[in-house]
Amino acid sequence: MIIKELSDVAVTNLQGVDHIKKQIVIGPDDGSREIVLRYFSIAPGGASPHHTHDYPHLVKIEAGNGTVTDATGNEHHLQAGNYVYINNNEAHHFRNTGSASFDFICIVPQKAES
Repeated sequence: MIIKELSDVAVTNLQGVDHIKKQIVIGPDDGSREIVLRYFSIAPGGASPHHTHDYPHLVKIEAGNGTVTDATGNEHHLQAGNYVYINNNEAHHFRNTGSASFDFICIVPQKAES
């Protein structure tokens, strides 16, 4: 069993993407061979690029306000307590629309971090 505090997990700034911090809370380095739990923080004014992956995402919004844009370009407002499922190869991006950090947990298959 592994128990961690988020404050003890290293922060990675994503290359080529401003205003986003990523933490691998539980992953391959912890012995998890199938799933990875990641924590993202998007600073005010920040956004992820519009992109796809060949794996699904399970997302839980932890703090702040933002949007997720779907494959058809529709923006959906998100706030703490909301959950999002993004299917394989579904185009998406997240954007902070508030004045505080927009934080979310993202669970993906282990291949996302290989």
